[in-house]
Amino acid sequence: MCAKCLYPVSATAGTIFQDTRKPLRLWLRAAWYVTSQKQGASALGLQRVLGLKGYLTAWSWLHKLRRAMVRPGRDALSGTVEVDETYVGGMAEGKRGRGSGHKALVVIAAEEDGKGMGRIRMSRVADASAPSLEGFVQATVAPGSRIHTDGWDGYAGLSVLGYAARTKLRRRNCCPGFIGWRPC
Repeated sequence: MCAKCLYPVSATAGTIFQDTRKPLRLWLRAAWYVTSQKQGASALGLQRVLGLKGYLTAWSWLHKLRRAMVRPGRDALSGTVEVDETYVGGMAEGKRGRGSGHKALVVIAAEEDGKGMGRIRMSRVADASAPSLEGFVQATVAPGSRIHTDGWDGYAGLSVLGYAARTKLRRRNCCPGFIGWRPC
């Protein structure tokens, strides 16, 4: 019961378990499964382990659990961070890349950790303009960090915002197998 108005409320009100018709024990098994998988959990795996009839239920549960696991005030990426954008949406007829109107633009920031990759952040943005890309960087990367980009004009203002920006040189036609930070 609500302490103020004495209205009867559920213990699950305002949580990811609100309005569920499945037992809470099943939800807790789902949370255990998602957090204990070393390589990440899939909706099909969750459906199989819990014995759920519908894939859509497993998919929505997985997404609810993933959203709940994101810490709102989590630490920003720092050190050396590589930022790039890509279009997601599968094969489509017509223009490719930046000219495609049917794909979603996703920006990814990956913290460099020695030879590998550390923490990552990604977000869908409206377009590849400077306000969109710089807004993403400001929200996910700590000021003073070193940023590697591909030289797209949308990243040009990062040094003004307090980031040590470095452009990753593009591959040249004379060395088709070369990928790296130095020119040919």
